[in-house]
Amino acid sequence: MVFKSGMEAIPVLLSLNIPVAVMSHNTFGHLFRVTTWGESHGPALGCVVDGCPPGLRFTLAEIQAWLDKRKPGQSRFVTQRREDDLVKVLSGVMLDGDGETMISTGTPISMLIENTDQRSKDYSEIAKRYRPGHADYTYDVKYGIRDYRGGGRSSARETAARVAAGAIARKVVPGLVVRGALVQIGKHRIDRANWDWTEVNNNPFFSPDPAIVPVWEDYLDGIRKAGSSIGAVVEVIAEGVPAGIGAPIYGKLDQDIASNLMSINAVKGVEIGNGFAAAEISGEENADEMRIGPGGEPVFLSNSAGGILGGISTGQPVVARFAIKPTSSILTERRSIDSDGNEVDVRTKGRHDPCVGIRAVPIGEAMLACTIADHYLRDRGQTGRLK
Repeated sequence: MVFKSGMEAIPVLLSLNIPVAVMSHNTFGHLFRVTTWGESHGPALGCVVDGCPPGLRFTLAEIQAWLDKRKPGQSRFVTQRREDDLVKVLSGVMLDGDGETMISTGTPISMLIENTDQRSKDYSEIAKRYRPGHADYTYDVKYGIRDYRGGGRSSARETAARVAAGAIARKVVPGLVVRGALVQIGKHRIDRANWDWTEVNNNPFFSPDPAIVPVWEDYLDGIRKAGSSIGAVVEVIAEGVPAGIGAPIYGKLDQDIASNLMSINAVKGVEIGNGFAAAEISGEENADEMRIGPGGEPVFLSNSAGGILGGISTGQPVVARFAIKPTSSILTERRSIDSDGNEVDVRTKGRHDPCVGIRAVPIGEAMLACTIADHYLRDRGQTGRLK
């Protein structure tokens, strides 16, 4: 027998009556399932949210508010691509009598966001050249074709659809509050003693520490003027997560949080709770001690575990952080090759984020919300505890 790989192998396997599953990997979630579609420079992008319970009430303005947090061009520290990111809901809802409130019907909710400010000509010089640090080479190896116009599906433009899905996910779990903040740019970290959630929307960085804002401004101005880029760390926190969602071993809540956060473009590391810092402390310091509260309820005295033990939520805030690599599109020439096998130097033009971590904050919030909504529905189906 001659073994073949890729699409060539499918006819061989079918002829042997061997089941074949071809997956496109554009969907995540089990019961709350999100499929995204579209490219950076296509006419539009969007998502289909399937498994959303019927009877959820929301307005278009509520969805739009989250997209407005993520959209480009809002400060000099992000890409100057101008997109309004106006969302349209195409299916899965009925209008209430007020003409504004939408009610989910339990059928797939489809949402569309048009692209209006593409500049594909900015990428003509790299049509055959692989940008170092980008997915150009790997996409070409896998598919034999790549969309060089802004990266196609590999572009962070795709994440606008995830933010729209996250707006729906927030409605699934009663009392759920998901918030995010930028806690580090380069080597400059916030002072956690200054943490103030009210400050997050008062600066272009989603920083909870007002004292770090001028430091980041000066730092990123230098990065931007040099045509370079820098990485960052984002922290996302979910409050109001009921105790008991998640599952042992292969259905862990933190496992799926890590997977979904890692799926965000440019993410290279994820940690839950103390994360890697847990390797530096003792068992006494790391263990979350418990007592009985005034109403007889269990109370944790700390939250080193980030609200998850054994893959199951404790009822405490779920805390996760993820590290974003520097934007690979920079003006400094880097050594590479092209698709014809030539050695070349690549300098990426176009409009790019000097720190892509800034706009990753609402994306991280959305992915955390979607993960928790999915596990909430899975627990409701398995145990019937949650209504």
